[in-house]
Amino acid sequence: MECTIDWGGPDGMLFVARTGSGHITAMDGAPDGGGHNQAPRPMEMMLTGAGGCAAYDVVLILKRGRHKVSGCRVKLTAERAETDPKVFTKIHFAFLVTGASLPTAAVERAVQLSHEKYCSATAMLGKTAEITHAVSIVDTQAPAP
Repeated sequence: MECTIDWGGPDGMLFVARTGSGHITAMDGAPDGGGHNQAPRPMEMMLTGAGGCAAYDVVLILKRGRHKVSGCRVKLTAERAETDPKVFTKIHFAFLVTGASLPTAAVERAVQLSHEKYCSATAMLGKTAEITHAVSIVDTQAPAP
């Protein structure tokens, strides 16, 4: 795996990343740090990477279990250390999984397997941060109230 990061120039703190798979993304700093708020911060990108990794795992595990999953959203909230390096100290994953008659145990197991076995991003961030999660399920087969 590889990527290349290029600085956008002396007028700010915009950086452009090119991934080994051929994708491009931008990162910027806050205005008080010389940035112009044109893109996510690098630490926001780390957090989204962890969320994407975990959501990917949950959907894949449920699909492999032949469950009728139709949606997965994960909202992450994080706290950082007050002094440099300002690592993540707490990260909470709030999953909202949608599907037809999804067994609660299967969804909770998928989330647990992601955090304990499969998600590399969570495993790395878990070295400095307390990782917690919550699961909510929306049943698309439930009768309307």
